[in-house]
Amino acid sequence: MKPIILDGGMGRELHRRGAPFRQPEWSALALTEAPDIVRETHADYIRAGAQVITANSYAVVPFHIGGQRFAQEAESLAATAGKLAREAAGQSGKSVKVAASLPPLFGSYRPDLFDAAAAPELARPLINGLEAYTDIWLAETQSSIAEAAFWKTRLPDDGKPFWVSFTLEDTHEHDEPVLRSGEPVAEAARAVAALGAQALLFNCSRPEVMLAAVECAKLALEKQDKSLKIGVYANAFEPAEDGMNAANEGLDEIRSDTTPSNYLRWAQEWVAAGADIIGGCCGIGPEHIRVLAEKL
Repeated sequence: MKPIILDGGMGRELHRRGAPFRQPEWSALALTEAPDIVRETHADYIRAGAQVITANSYAVVPFHIGGQRFAQEAESLAATAGKLAREAAGQSGKSVKVAASLPPLFGSYRPDLFDAAAAPELARPLINGLEAYTDIWLAETQSSIAEAAFWKTRLPDDGKPFWVSFTLEDTHEHDEPVLRSGEPVAEAARAVAALGAQALLFNCSRPEVMLAAVECAKLALEKQDKSLKIGVYANAFEPAEDGMNAANEGLDEIRSDTTPSNYLRWAQEWVAAGADIIGGCCGIGPEHIRVLAEKL
């Protein structure tokens, strides 16, 4: 079967297109200052062949927009993100699904900051704002099993698919693939299956670490007799030596070797290993998605 094609990175693409963009607001800034660019970026991914686009709600968290603004505007900003994605999907005339981005609430790549007691109050406005527009609940760039499991406990019982995407520790060699928390991918796969998720994905990590994660997850799920879809959407930057990229501080340099043709070769390996869903994260744009849609 042909893999499902996701879109690519949103924040980097908005920055590349000249949308208002600064830290700490990051991609959330465009929701109010350049909504037309957000919608058009979604549309370009759809034109490139994306069958699932992700609402631009990743940065709608206190870390990026500040606690006061989050308290006042989080639900409306999340709704705007969902609405813009839904409009792009509807205007395309194609059968395109909208995934709600349920982000790490306390900072990317920081499983140590996850606060289970504070998380429900932060999750509520995001879910409320996105609910009317989404087809898929996507907990993405999760650094630990606890983060992913938390999101499942907060979602409405609406029958919409729940997808979990983990970011992998990609700064050092490991005997087996692990999450940023250090938890093994095999353990994460078993946990996600137990949550009743429909898909297990890996994102916002180097392309080079994704193949082992797909293989490990597939084997773990087969041993459990589970049939979740497996997906990959890698990023296009080198990791920092200390394991902390600028997702929380600034913009990393984009690798020169993550060209569309090179990214396709990685994607072909992931599909051959059992990946059912393929897209891109930071630095992967419509030109990459077009090649994936044409060649896979």
